Amino acid sequence: MKVIVVDDSSTMRRIIKNTLSRLGMEDIVEAEHGLDALSKLDGIDLIFTDWNMPEMDGLTFVKSVRASQTYKHIPIIMVTTEAGKEDIVEAIKSGVNNYVVKPFTPEVLKSKIEAVIGK
Repeated sequence: MKVIVVDDSSTMRRIIKNTLSRLGMEDIVEAEHGLDALSKLDGIDLIFTDWNMPEMDGLTFVKSVRASQTYKHIPIIMVTTEAGKEDIVEAIKSGVNNYVVKPFTPEVLKSKIEAVIGK
């Protein structure tokens, strides 16, 4: 399974990558923002994206992925500090498959992945 982690924080990308590696996912691509990620989606099976990023924020990125005939099927998990109910609803309406609020535990990330792609 090939995964992309989209976050403007290199520290957060590293935390997510390390967690995914411990869960057995080794093929992990990184992107600093939505525009960067759009150019790296070939072969991707699962997307993790932050909401607040420069260049192209996560919500705009999600909408761009969902508008693409090529990539609209890829499951998307948003990992963000935005914890308000209205934010979660907006993200789901935009096409996010699941939602993780920072900070998170490896168990939470694992359960969100399993909910999206199965065990």
